[in-house]
Amino acid sequence: MRTRIWYLVSLCLLGACKIDKEEDKAKFHITATTNIMADGVRALVGDSAVVTPIMAVGVDPHLYKASQRDLDLLFEADLVVYHGLHLEGKMVEVLHKFSRTHPAVDVGATLPPTLLIASPDYANTVDPHIWFDVHLWRTAMRNLKDEIIKRKPGWESYINANWEVYQAQLDELDQYTAKKVKSITNQGQVLITAHDAFSYFGKAYNIEVKGLQGLSTLSEPGLNDVSSLVSFIIEKDIKAIFIEQSISPRAIKAVVEGCRRKGHQVTLAGPLYTDSLGAPDGPAGTYIGMVKTNVDEIVNNLKHHDTTNRASGS
Repeated sequence: MRTRIWYLVSLCLLGACKIDKEEDKAKFHITATTNIMADGVRALVGDSAVVTPIMAVGVDPHLYKASQRDLDLLFEADLVVYHGLHLEGKMVEVLHKFSRTHPAVDVGATLPPTLLIASPDYANTVDPHIWFDVHLWRTAMRNLKDEIIKRKPGWESYINANWEVYQAQLDELDQYTAKKVKSITNQGQVLITAHDAFSYFGKAYNIEVKGLQGLSTLSEPGLNDVSSLVSFIIEKDIKAIFIEQSISPRAIKAVVEGCRRKGHQVTLAGPLYTDSLGAPDGPAGTYIGMVKTNVDEIVNNLKHHDTTNRASGS
C-alpha cells in the first residue's frame, strides 16, 4: 500500500514538473548578462517572463568569457538585455554581433552621454558601473521598461504598474543612501576599494573614492600602484579600506601589509558587492539589498574610524 502511495505521489510530482516546464516554454524568455541586470528585469516583468542571468553570483563581468551554454542562452532567448558600456569586457564582440540580428537591449546605450563618467584609463570609453548612482540606475530601468514595452506592447499596463512600485522603491533607496552617507563627517573620509567601481557613487553622494585598480579588472595592479596607494592612505590617515566580493583580495591585502610595515594600521572591511549581487537568499541578493548592504558597510566602518580619530585628537 505504501509503495502504491509513493508511486502515485511520484506520478503527481512528475506531472507537476512537466506542467511547470511546459508553462516555462510558453513564456517569454529574457536572458540578462549579469545578475544585477536580471534583478532589474524581474522587477519590471514580474512572473510574465522567465528571466535568466548568464553570470553566476560572484562572477567578475570584466573577465567573463562566454561558454557554449551562454551562447545557447543568447540564441534561445526572446530578448537579451545587457549592460553595455564595455562592462562585459570579453563578451563585447559577441553581444554586438548578436544584437545586429536578434532582439537585444544595450541598456547603457539608452543613457545620455552627459550622465556618464569618462574613463581615466581608456580613451573614448566610460565608467560602466552606473548602478552605484541609484538615481541613474532608475533612469536606466525606466528606459529598459520602455524598450521592453516596444517589444511586448500587450504588457504595457502590467509593466507600467510594476514600474510604479519599483521606481518608488528606488527613490526610497536613493534617499536612504544619501542620508546615510551624509551622516559621515567630512574630515578626510575616502572610500578605498579594490578597483575603481564607485565613481558614480562618489559623485552622486559626495564622497571621495579611490580604487587600487582602474575601472576594469583585466590587468593586475603593479607594485607602483600598491606603493602609491599606501602613501595616499598614510598621508590621509585612512583607517579602513574595503575588499570586494567578486575580486581577489590579494592586492588589497598587500596594501594593508604595506601600511603595516610603515607603522600605519588599516582595517580591512567588507566585502562590498560591486559587479555581482550576493547569494539569492542573502541580504545582498537583490539590487536594492546589495546597495543597502554596501552603504551600511561603508558608513559603519568609516563613521566608526572617524569617531575614533576625533576622540583621539588625530
